Amino acid sequence: MTWLDDRSVAVLTGAAVGDALGGATEGWTPEQIEERHGGRVRGIVPPWYPNWRDARPIAPYHKGDGHITDDTLMTRALVEVYAKRRTHLDAYAVAEDLVPLMIGEPRWIPELESTALLLQRVFLAEKWMVARLHYGHVDPREAGVGNVVNCGAAMYVPPVGIVNAGDPRGAYAEAIDLTGAHQSSYGREAAGVFAAMVAAAVAPGATLDDVVAAALDVAHDGTRDALRAVVDAVDGTPPPATDDDERALARLVREAVAPFDSVGPEYRQMSMDARRPSRTKSIEELPAALGLMLGHRADYRGSVLAAVNYGRDADSIAVMAGAVCAGLGGSGVVPDEWLDAVEAASKTDLRETGRLMAAAAADILAADRERARGRLATLEAIETAAVAGEPERAVAEAGERP
Repeated sequence: MTWLDDRSVAVLTGAAVGDALGGATEGWTPEQIEERHGGRVRGIVPPWYPNWRDARPIAPYHKGDGHITDDTLMTRALVEVYAKRRTHLDAYAVAEDLVPLMIGEPRWIPELESTALLLQRVFLAEKWMVARLHYGHVDPREAGVGNVVNCGAAMYVPPVGIVNAGDPRGAYAEAIDLTGAHQSSYGREAAGVFAAMVAAAVAPGATLDDVVAAALDVAHDGTRDALRAVVDAVDGTPPPATDDDERALARLVREAVAPFDSVGPEYRQMSMDARRPSRTKSIEELPAALGLMLGHRADYRGSVLAAVNYGRDADSIAVMAGAVCAGLGGSGVVPDEWLDAVEAASKTDLRETGRLMAAAAADILAADRERARGRLATLEAIETAAVAGEPERAVAEAGERP
């Protein structure tokens, strides 16, 4: 298995397992999670409500029991677009290929326990893409403007980091272009920064410090301030050794993120300015994931479980932590007992998604190498031409003097 094969499988399975574990606790507080499950969650757990088909506010989704959510379903769809195009993507690819997959190709939806269109599972912020691009014929580069600002675009951009392996700035730029069809403001910014973090993580020899540096290098506005706040709060603290240490880490991260969070203290009762465009706000998920990873020194199991027990948007936080930790550590850090169970419960071959992504990324990166060689040759020619031209200019200028 090549490095790219391993890291592609690692990132996508690591994200999917985090998604499946976090789906069961999404929307709740750490205290509610411990009360419901008799302590901290340490793996796959059943749905919050046994009668999940009718219970509110969860219905009609069967979250828990190892089921992946829309985060992974959208990621898989984006992988299919990369596999089809074999090139870097932009907002037009979303309109021309991703949206048709959402509305035209039925697939198994674990949370619905049926075959359905992806459109029928995704949240309203993702349905927005279909309304704007398919029905409204909006310019894809501007279609995200006006949508609710959330982590919807960030949750499925790990493939962008893979096709830009070792190039965080390239990943950021591609994700910003791509997700312009979906999001705006700090929702789009988070997608760019997360893609950059994945790109940094999958580079040979990368460390968590490299991921942090990449995130702070590309981030802007409230997103950068939120990331900086969690780094300052958590960096240097000892890794959690007890459940009380885990609770303390979660409180520390939440307190650091809170001034920038666009949702508010009550996840199910959002603040008046929740999810509106802002230069000072950030989605909570990205800085929370980074803080929990820092607290656990990028240990996959510890970081993902910290995200699961954090509550709030636990599945997306665990996706982000899982993708980056697995990108750093490789496919071996994703526990087989979790991955096998999630694949079986979700009736989805997650490893195959990683292999499909690796095959597409190999072609894309090979083309990048050829372009880079051509660009380097052009730069060398420019430098050589400039040096060679200096004497001629000197003679010409001398001839013009009296």
